[in-house]
Amino acid sequence: MARYTGPVCRLCRRERTKLFLKGERCYSMKCPVSDQVTDRASRNYPPGEHGRDRMRQGSEYLTQLREKQKARRIYGVLEKQFRNLYKEASRREGITGENLLIMLELRLDNVAYRAGWGASRSQARQFVRHGHVTVNGKRVTIPSFRVRKGDVVALKPASRENFHVRRNRDTLDHELPSWLEAAEDGFQVTVLNQPIREQINEPVQEALIVELYSK
Repeated sequence: MARYTGPVCRLCRRERTKLFLKGERCYSMKCPVSDQVTDRASRNYPPGEHGRDRMRQGSEYLTQLREKQKARRIYGVLEKQFRNLYKEASRREGITGENLLIMLELRLDNVAYRAGWGASRSQARQFVRHGHVTVNGKRVTIPSFRVRKGDVVALKPASRENFHVRRNRDTLDHELPSWLEAAEDGFQVTVLNQPIREQINEPVQEALIVELYSK
């Protein structure tokens, strides 16, 4: 299966915004995409030899492409998966861009991340693949599994003592979205409703993605 195995901080620098791909490091001063201009570690420009030259305003197509790449990288979705999600979103009633973001939010790995069990979506995805997460009492090892209203997502009892899970819950400030309800000290969440656009706080302009795929 194709996947990116390089340094993820380069992806944040390429999009010139924090994508929170590396967990705890993203919340520290070590993050190269720093909001503080005076910070020595700040490298808020694209990677590569000509990275600073790429900060110039590009074409309309480039802006749309970068927005699509940003959304893919935030949720850790491959190109073919993302395109298939867009096709499904376009067939549904409602606004295509919002439908796309809602389907991305309902992925099981994203729910595990939103619950605060994983420091990043990639770590939450690993928890799912290794069988630590259950849906309605049954183990599910497919990160792209889409939860529905009323589903109960939980960590297995033995996994709740996992060092990384405990550390993430103690050190990271993850705010549970309002479309999820926590129980059992935060180790179980219930999907109250599917999220609406106002409840998705990712820096994505979905209209640009729709424009890109509509060409």
